[in-house]
Amino acid sequence: MNLLRKIQKFLNWEPSPKPHITLSAELYSQFLPFRTPLILIQLCMVIGTIGYMYIEGHSLINALFQTGYTFTTVGFGSLGEGEFSPLGKLFTISLIIFGFAVFTLSIGIIVDVINRGELKRILKERKMLYRIARLKKHFVICHHNEYAIQVSKQLRENHIPFVVIDPREDLEEIARQYKYPYYIKAEPHTDIAMLKAHLSSAKGVIALSNSIADNIAIITSVRLFEKEHQIPVPYYIISATEEVNAIDKLKKLGADTVVSSTKLAAQRITAMAARPDMENLLEQFLYKSDTPLDMEEVYVPKTSWMVLKKLKETHLRDIANVSVIGITKKDGKFMPMPKGDVLVMSESKLLVIGTQKGILYTKGLIKKHEKPEELKYV
Repeated sequence: MNLLRKIQKFLNWEPSPKPHITLSAELYSQFLPFRTPLILIQLCMVIGTIGYMYIEGHSLINALFQTGYTFTTVGFGSLGEGEFSPLGKLFTISLIIFGFAVFTLSIGIIVDVINRGELKRILKERKMLYRIARLKKHFVICHHNEYAIQVSKQLRENHIPFVVIDPREDLEEIARQYKYPYYIKAEPHTDIAMLKAHLSSAKGVIALSNSIADNIAIITSVRLFEKEHQIPVPYYIISATEEVNAIDKLKKLGADTVVSSTKLAAQRITAMAARPDMENLLEQFLYKSDTPLDMEEVYVPKTSWMVLKKLKETHLRDIANVSVIGITKKDGKFMPMPKGDVLVMSESKLLVIGTQKGILYTKGLIKKHEKPEELKYV
């Protein structure tokens, strides 16, 4: 067993991830009606075999063979049925009638199970759950509405995986219409919905309900899920609200970012009026998916080699071609445009700007425990 694991590790083979909920119990329950026909078939085979052995004197294998093709009514001629005794003929007729009745019952059960549509639904959902289980660092979008349509479009353009959760009955049609690759029909705040969305591997949750009560339930449920399952890195929770007064309340409950369409629109309009050139610049470089320029916060773990190093000593601009334009400290205080002498502290976040490739490379550098080899050449 250890040798097999070593071979798998050497070849970089990983077992296919399984969802937390496989729906196996629900799937098996659909096959419960088949128990009676299966039991009758086995009983018939046993009785038929014993009957032919005692009535016609067949050997065990010949009696089993005779019972099999008599029970399935596929025909005669193999073992000289014309020489059967009267009792053997009556026994054969009874076996044929019983076999026909059992097969008729089985076909009726199959048609009934298929017509109900529950088996098809379970198989579809099971397939979806196994697809979702392969996702990592995805976002879970709670509730379908106009917000979700626009958010999913932006996530798709930026190649960020996401799962949409909504309790609507026509969610499959909605997903097909708006190109949701992964979706789950459930109430978003429930534990079963979070397990089905594979929240344990997710990066964050986006609560987009039009009801503030629903968003509160989602936020508190996600934070509770986080504690119960001991998630090492807290989820990034984004919530939307139409009520400006609810922003502070949602943040206190655990939301990292709360977006108010009214407040956001007012800020953008004010910014356009006060600094139209800056807004045009942001529109051109940061809000478009095809721009080479990107901006992102990068978390500095406790074990990073960069901790307690001066910013200029990291040489991020020389190595990764990115610039640090801000630092968010552990206590939440933001330092804009830090100088080179500023120390990089653990559990802080560096706001870096550069190409997507450069930012990705920066993340890899910061995660390293030892001083990277690249610093020898700068």
